[in-house]
Amino acid sequence: MLYKGDPIMKEFEEAGAILHGHFVLSSGLHSDTYIQCAKIFENPSRAMKVCKLLANKIRKELSSPIDLILSPAIGGIILGYEIGRQLGIRTMFCERVNSKFELRRGFEIKKGEKTLLIEDVITTGKSSLEAVECAKEKGGKVVAEAALIKRNSEAKLSFPVISLLELSIENYSEAELPEELRKLPVTKPGSREYLSNCAK
Repeated sequence: MLYKGDPIMKEFEEAGAILHGHFVLSSGLHSDTYIQCAKIFENPSRAMKVCKLLANKIRKELSSPIDLILSPAIGGIILGYEIGRQLGIRTMFCERVNSKFELRRGFEIKKGEKTLLIEDVITTGKSSLEAVECAKEKGGKVVAEAALIKRNSEAKLSFPVISLLELSIENYSEAELPEELRKLPVTKPGSREYLSNCAK
């Protein structure tokens, strides 16, 4: 369900960030709706407004200070850096190398540093868990995650998730695909294969 009339949802709709069709998500699941958060950042004033809302929610809901922000490339980079700027927190991103998240470009996490993950959209939580492993390998401890949108409640993570919107949008496996979706051309806007190739 999309929350018509919600002021945050209105920002996404006006930005053209709510797409309809037949999409294969980075998780491999199919959906008739895709949230293209990059469209939010096309307009700097809109991006600042939305990021400020999320930064304020993070301040309100996080009970203890954090040391750094880690964002998975590429969708979380702009969001992560703007939230880091507003919160005054050191910020970095991880990127896929041979299908695995790694820190590159001289980024380092010190042992025990409390880390806030920031993504644009959380669907199954798979990318989040991969980023957690990246942080853990470098000595960091992920204590929470923040996102503009949490797509579905089935994403089970072992830490608090702070989001501006939680949307209930149906996802389908290949075997469960409705006939009406099968008839539509497929778009893969967030495929891991594509992002992995971009990182090479």
